[in-house]
Amino acid sequence: MQLASTTYGSATDRPPLLVVHGLFGSGRNWSSIAKRLALHRQVVTVDLRNHGESPRSPVHDYPALAADLAETIARHGGRMDVLGHSMGGKAAMVLALTDPDRVGRLVVADIAPVAYDHDQMQYIDAMRGLDLAGLGRRSQADSALAERLPEAAVRAFLLQSLAIEGGRAEWRLNLDALAAEMPKILGFPAIEARFAGPTLFVTGATSDYVRPAYRERILALFPAAEHASLPGAGHWLHADAPNAFIAAVESFLDRRD
Repeated sequence: MQLASTTYGSATDRPPLLVVHGLFGSGRNWSSIAKRLALHRQVVTVDLRNHGESPRSPVHDYPALAADLAETIARHGGRMDVLGHSMGGKAAMVLALTDPDRVGRLVVADIAPVAYDHDQMQYIDAMRGLDLAGLGRRSQADSALAERLPEAAVRAFLLQSLAIEGGRAEWRLNLDALAAEMPKILGFPAIEARFAGPTLFVTGATSDYVRPAYRERILALFPAAEHASLPGAGHWLHADAPNAFIAAVESFLDRRD
């Protein structure tokens, strides 16, 4: 599947970087980070399938997401460094494990190659429950969502995927497919492979997505894995601590062993 993508910066002597967003996001969420990283390398952001401007599909599992990323990399020279956050981090890990020649250096942002038991359905239910008829402003949608989602930051993030044009509102998310495939999104496929390339797991210090108990599993799949923790940052570490996040990523990408 050919994903919608945006390219920042021009080709340099450094490998290009592919940035992969998380669940309910889009490449647009990463534009400010991508622009800063593109000062030193070409950066490509994508909208994963069932998100943003990319095609819709009833299939939303990690082998399919990884194949989409491989197709994108093939269109941009055949090999890239890859940065993935949350669901996008899982897709990036599966890509590295199953098609390692496509990946130079791998950055995994606040996610581990394990199954999680937290549920994301409350957000899908809230988005499905929003009456889109007559919505003319995002502020109206925010007020309506506040009844079910009290956290303003969560609403602001989700509403980046609400398009309001010409008096018509629609989600730029395939909510039905994401709901049906949620067990696969929360899980991680059983893969008998290892990615021996340089890998950085960068986490938010206040996030519990990457626990010490997961380290054995991480090293079994990614034996060269390093870890960096960002003080004061949660799961959305690139938004909570953008300067520290960019510094950690650039330091790792620029180190050519």
